[in-house]
Amino acid sequence: MSRPTTSVSPTAGHVWARLRGLLVAAAILAVAGVTLAALRSGEHHGALDPRSPDAYGSLAVAELLTERGVTTTVVTTGAEAAAAAGPDTTVLVTRPDVLSREQLTSLRAVADTGGRTVVVGAGPRATSVLAPGIEATKTSAAAEATPPRCDLPAARRAGDTDLGGVRYRTADETAHACYPRDARPTLVVTASERGDGDTVLLGTPHPLHNDRLDDHGNASLALQLLGSRPQLVWYLPSLSDSAADRGGPDGFFDLLPGGWRWGLLQLAFAALLAALWRARRLGPLVPERLPVVVRASETTEGRARLYRQTQARDRAAEALREASRRRLAPLVGVSTTQADAPERLLPALARHHSGDVHALLFGPAPADDRALVLLADQLDALEGQVGHRPTAPPPSPVTAPPTDKDRTS
Repeated sequence: MSRPTTSVSPTAGHVWARLRGLLVAAAILAVAGVTLAALRSGEHHGALDPRSPDAYGSLAVAELLTERGVTTTVVTTGAEAAAAAGPDTTVLVTRPDVLSREQLTSLRAVADTGGRTVVVGAGPRATSVLAPGIEATKTSAAAEATPPRCDLPAARRAGDTDLGGVRYRTADETAHACYPRDARPTLVVTASERGDGDTVLLGTPHPLHNDRLDDHGNASLALQLLGSRPQLVWYLPSLSDSAADRGGPDGFFDLLPGGWRWGLLQLAFAALLAALWRARRLGPLVPERLPVVVRASETTEGRARLYRQTQARDRAAEALREASRRRLAPLVGVSTTQADAPERLLPALARHHSGDVHALLFGPAPADDRALVLLADQLDALEGQVGHRPTAPPPSPVTAPPTDKDRTS
């Protein structure tokens, strides 16, 4: 048996009006997600991966290095990269901007061991840790054939190379600043202060991609930068990569990867916007017919029963007295806003009533139900005297209509 519907029961139209905004937003997000996934699932798959033959992969570089006796090892954590560092090792960092400061600090020690660190596309945060004293400026300039214009032997042998992307600025006169774009180099080689190692900042990964390796001097530059030592550690950061030991207990947010932290921040901001959107005013109130009509007397009786059930004679008496004061005040020329002030109401009542009404209107609570009923009768009588109207007589008993049995008898 279905439940009966009322005017306050939600209808299909009401449900659709409430949910259509959320459904449209969810549909837009789903379409946007699918579109972005489709756009990013193409030729950018396996970018800078030495095992990937795609256009943006680096399998060709790895094969050429293998032919020249360089052993390439792929690692996915900063701990593995730092552990493999040594004077005969080159560590290639492909995505430095996604690493934490602790991970970057551990990679900085590679140059101190006499090895080489090649960092691709390092932004300001990564550069400040891996190569202090060098400023990085990201630019939208596309990679194109650029002359070296420096005295670095590897750059002079490679000649023009497809470089661009991040530009650098250094005040170190011993550093090699090559391939300038807009008066700033896109390739910087700086020596370590504690060892024979060095750090190479490469502004763009294009010289390492499969589709550009045979253009200009890209192959020559890539082989010279990555093949200067017999061991090459190819560091591809992943989601399983954890930061170095912080020396203390990890909190909840410390256990989350950097990308998830930004995702949580965006979700919190989206939730705040949704809350503000749902909390906005929807306009003026719209009157609606009630499903049933409730008489005022029923409300009064219901409240009286609650007072009696909890024995709240003090509140019941105060409600009776307050209502009487509100009705008496206009009759004696006192504003209803001052009806609860005895110094204003009682002198005005004294001009119309000779008795003492202070205890009646402002007295203590009745001790029992009988006293409460007596108070109600006295207040009604007072209103009748002041308003010059007779009090209501007690109701006559109601007799039931005669039945058929009574008529026959």
